[in-house]
Order: sequence, then structure tokens, then C-alpha cells
Amino acid sequence: MEQYIDFSDKNLLYVAGVTILAPIIWNVLARIEYHTRLLTKLACGNPQLGCYMLAVYIFSFSLFRDYLFDRALATQPVVLKEQYGTELMYVGYTLQGIAALLVLGAYYQLGITGTYLGDYFGILMEERITSFPFNITDNPMYNGSTLWFIGHSLVKCSPAGLLLSLEIFIMYKIALMFEEPFTAMIYAKRDEERKSGKSSSSPTTPSKRKSKKLD
Repeated sequence: MEQYIDFSDKNLLYVAGVTILAPIIWNVLARIEYHTRLLTKLACGNPQLGCYMLAVYIFSFSLFRDYLFDRALATQPVVLKEQYGTELMYVGYTLQGIAALLVLGAYYQLGITGTYLGDYFGILMEERITSFPFNITDNPMYNGSTLWFIGHSLVKCSPAGLLLSLEIFIMYKIALMFEEPFTAMIYAKRDEERKSGKSSSSPTTPSKRKSKKLD
């Protein structure tokens, strides 16, 4: 097994740990914001600025994870490069191209607040997005991110990278188990308030209901 994956490599362990922590931390921060408005208070009462603060943290932490991922692959065994290196490279770059379309398309549709848990700040969208890339997958951010890591692993001919990509996929799925029901609850509560004639004090974007996902 060591000829495929070196489990004693500290770089591998570091990125595996960070991969677990990433969605846990941002979901905890978002729940704290929803229940206490802590980030909004730190942003001088501006929920949009508070969401931007969380976005900067999530984006920066994701870049740090990506750096650790690349560093881990550099110290892991390379497999099948001589036999199928060119083919794997083409497949990998194709997957990364698809990943970029999904992620950038989702960013375009959602904007910053729609992507980075804006609904926990009370920044809600009016309608569910059904155009590309949400007509292909419900979670283009998470699925696109997973595809990018798989593609990068194939380009590097790294079994360890594929294993880490599987871990990333699993952690995203676990995150969705918490995010999707909670998001549904937020919108259901908003709809109930509207039916009962209560005016929500939460800011609302002028269009498109959120169907976010992070990178």
C-alpha cells in the first residue's frame, strides 16, 4: 500500500485534518451568527458586512486547504505517470474545466452573500435559482470543488490526491446534511411570517432565492 499512499506523511495528515475542520468551523460560525448576530454586531450592525467578513474567512481557509493539498501531493507517490501520464493529464484538465464552469457559474448566480451563507445573516433571496449551473446540479459549488480536486489528482497521477478528494466529497455531503435543512427552516420561517402579515426586519435581495454552496 505504501507504494500508492504514504500514510506516515505529515503533509497528508495535515490536509486531512484541515479538510475535516473547514466545513465544521464555517457552519459553527454561521449558526452562532444566526442565533446571536455576533458577526453582525462585530460589523457595526451591518449584516452584509458581517457576511463579507465570513466570506473572507471561508475563502482564505479554503485557499490554505488547497495549498496543503498541493503540498501533500508533492510528497506522495506518483503512479502510472509513465504509462498513462498524458491521458490522465487530459482527463484531469477536462474535469478541472468542468469544475471551473460549475463554480464560476454558481458565483455569478448567487453573488457573495448567496454563496457564503448570507441566509444565516437574514439576507434572503426571493426565488430559487433554476438556471445554469443549478439546472445541472443542486450543489455546483461543492460538486465543482470536488471535481477540481479529482482533476488535479489525476494530473499529478496521485492516488493520495484521489483519497483526499473522496474525503473532501464526504465532508461536503456531511455539511449539506446540516446546511440544507437549516436553510429550508430559515425560508419556511420567512414564508410563515409573510403569511401571518408580519414584516421581516431581515434584509432581502431583490431576486433569486439562494441555493448556495461554498468552495
